[in-house]
Formats: sequence, structure tokens, C-alpha cells
Amino acid sequence: MAKVAFLGLGVMGFPMAGHLVKKGGHEVTVYNRTAAKAAQWASTFGGKTAATPKAAAEGQDFVMCCVGNDNDLRAVTTGVDGAFAGMKEGATFVDHTTASAEVARELDAAAAKAGFKFIDAPVSGGQAGAENGALTVMCGGSQDAYAGAEPVIAAYARMCRLLGPAGSGQLTKMVNQICIAGLVEGLSEGIHFARKSGLDVQAVIETISKGAAQSWQMENRYKTMNEGKFDFGFAVEWMRKDLSICLAEARRNGANLPVTALVDQFYAEVEKMGGKRWDTSSLLARLER
Repeated sequence: MAKVAFLGLGVMGFPMAGHLVKKGGHEVTVYNRTAAKAAQWASTFGGKTAATPKAAAEGQDFVMCCVGNDNDLRAVTTGVDGAFAGMKEGATFVDHTTASAEVARELDAAAAKAGFKFIDAPVSGGQAGAENGALTVMCGGSQDAYAGAEPVIAAYARMCRLLGPAGSGQLTKMVNQICIAGLVEGLSEGIHFARKSGLDVQAVIETISKGAAQSWQMENRYKTMNEGKFDFGFAVEWMRKDLSICLAEARRNGANLPVTALVDQFYAEVEKMGGKRWDTSSLLARLER
């Protein structure tokens, strides 16, 4: 059992922190910007709450974090009453936020200077993966930091791997989102084409999903897409945030991402249709306006 803090109790963080108690058996203290959410979590799982990130981090062996973006991450780490001011020497900070590789390297350097460890560890698997404790966790950092944190992360992961030094986890998450963007657009166009051709979409997908066209998106999203239901899962505005990180990194490293850039424009059109909070599979709605 370890002493663990968790910062950020959104749709991902709330169940992830819960698994640290239920499956991991750890002593957990949580912080959330909205205190009522932290109180709700404590009532559900029996952990403790803290009024600030610094207070949550004090005395902990591990501090996990899952917030919105680079600015949110800096606010809860190096900002006023940030967690880094409360971290004890030798502790480990594990960041599950999908953020830039740049901020990961920045925080890793700050942690090293202060005498504790840092891992950037963005996740994939969505809300369902978080609730089921079956996330894929992509890590960047030192081997020593990873070796200590991996058994704790295991409470909510089905796959966890160290990909390289600080920033490597975030870069791997960018690859993940780049691949998903193209897959969802391809699936949307396929369903749209099948409809225009007068085919039975369900019969078509059940057939081709047994061949080379199969994907997680096809298996898990085609039915709701075909029914025009886009009110669940990973929101378009979150995907656009992630794709903006991918495109910014590509401008730095010289990668050519024409499909990713195009799909991001398509998502911008979905937002104009009122789909900011629709699931990412709503690319189909754009084709069938």
C-alpha cells in the first residue's frame, strides 16, 4: 500500500482515483477544483480530500494528476499552492493529462531540481476504460521513476509501458490521436457510402469487420453512428485540443500530417453544427447534413 494523491476528478480522474482505493488498496487523498466533486468522491470511496494541490501532495509517495491542458497542469503543479511545493524528496509525480511534450519536459526538469521524480503518462481508452480500470498508459521518464510507479498505475491500466525519456508518453499519445482521427473519418465515409448505395449498413459492417478493415472504432462505434447517436464518449472539443497539440508538435519536428489537419478542419465544422460536446464519431453527421 502506498500513500497517493490524485488531482483532478473529471470523467477520467474520478474512477481512476477510485480504482487506487478499490483495486490498489492505497491510501488516497484527492483534490478537485470544485470541492463538492472531491467530497462526492470521498463519500463514494472513503478517501480523504485536500483544499489545495499542495496540501494533497504533502507526505505522499505518489501524486497522480489528470486535468485539462498545459495551463491547467501548470496551475496544479507550479502555480500558487501547486503540488510541486508539497512533494517530498524521492516521491513521484505521475501526470495523466493529455498535454504537450514541451510541458512534460519542463515539469520533469523542475521535479529533478526539487529532488523528486516525474512521469508523463497520458492515457487512452476513454471514460469506459477509466471506469473499467482498463486504460492504456503511455509513459515518458526515467526507468527508475517508471519502475516505482508502474505497480500503482496498474490499478487502472490494462497496458502500461515506458516509451522513452520525459515527453515520450505525450508524443506517443499524439500518435494515438493521429491514428484515431483518420480511422473515424474513414469509418464515417464508409457508412455514408454504404447508405448512399442502398446497402444494409449492419450487414456490411458485420461482414467487413471480420477482415482487414476491422478496428476498435468499427467494433465499438458503428452501431451508434448508424443510429445517429453522438451523445457519449470522447467529445469533439477534447479531440480538437489533442489534435492542436499534434499539429503544433508536427510544426516543430517537421512531420507531415495532411490527413490529421484535414480531419481537424472537419471537426471544426462539426462544432459549428452545435457538436462541440458530441462524440468524435459525429464526423458522420457532417457528411449527412
